[in-house]
Amino acid sequence: MENWLTSFIEAYGYLGIFLLIAFENVFPPIPSEVILTFSGFMTHQSNLSFIGVVISATAGSAIGATILYGIGRLIHIDRLERFLDRYGYIVRVKKESLHRANGWFRKYGYWTILFCRIIPLIRSLISIPAGITKMNFNLFLLFTTIGTLIWNILLVSLGAAVGDNWEQIVGFFDIYSNLMYGIIVFSLVILIILFYYKNKKAR
Repeated sequence: MENWLTSFIEAYGYLGIFLLIAFENVFPPIPSEVILTFSGFMTHQSNLSFIGVVISATAGSAIGATILYGIGRLIHIDRLERFLDRYGYIVRVKKESLHRANGWFRKYGYWTILFCRIIPLIRSLISIPAGITKMNFNLFLLFTTIGTLIWNILLVSLGAAVGDNWEQIVGFFDIYSNLMYGIIVFSLVILIILFYYKNKKAR
């Protein structure tokens, strides 16, 4: 995939970066680390400029995040409630827990969006709960853009700084991504255990 991504950027320039980052947001397995660091490297090897690359990547991220936000808007809370009424005993989640999570996201969601934009995988998927909770779209887009801009500037800068060694940066971020995935899985396991014992104690 890496060779195809770099060839696509070489062929289509800013448009290629825009499209790839938009797809990366909707389909998280596409590695933004490769797209952004190679694009940074290309600012010294082609007519691509640093500012142009960052703008293209940020615009692509905004479009991708908007698509996922729209998907979240289609998932209504009442549908989730009906699902929990039927299958809550299987997944060990009650409607009360859903409402607490919803209230927490409404209160801290904007800062969560900003922070999660620098966490692999989560940086894309966080747009869905934003849509589910019907977060103000303009503020969602603002915080998404700020978080994305930080991520894009960081990776494009690193790619431009190391030049031919841009693949080493990708290797470093692979380690970072695996570490974050491990933390996410561990956290989910802990949450599932806590939900299980809490519900067991309540019964």
